[in-house]
Amino acid sequence: MAVVFVPSLLRKLTGGAEQVTVPGATLRQLIRNLEEAYPGMAQSLLDDSGQLQAGIAVAIDGETNHMGLLERLREDSEIHFIPAIGGG
Repeated sequence: MAVVFVPSLLRKLTGGAEQVTVPGATLRQLIRNLEEAYPGMAQSLLDDSGQLQAGIAVAIDGETNHMGLLERLREDSEIHFIPAIGGG
């Protein structure tokens, strides 16, 4: 199963876990499975149209995601959801 590194702002949904393992052949399936295991996760990651929120980037196996939710995952993939950091 893929390892998901949970950003600190979302750890309240995982009971404080910094990383969780979740199955999924694509990023969309992984998020669906995250939602099943940790309700509220999809709402935190996806916008109303079901796409990744504008302020969230995804790194899969150290590479930024270019295919959106269709990005294929390996059985041992590492996924990082990276929230945008505001500044001024």
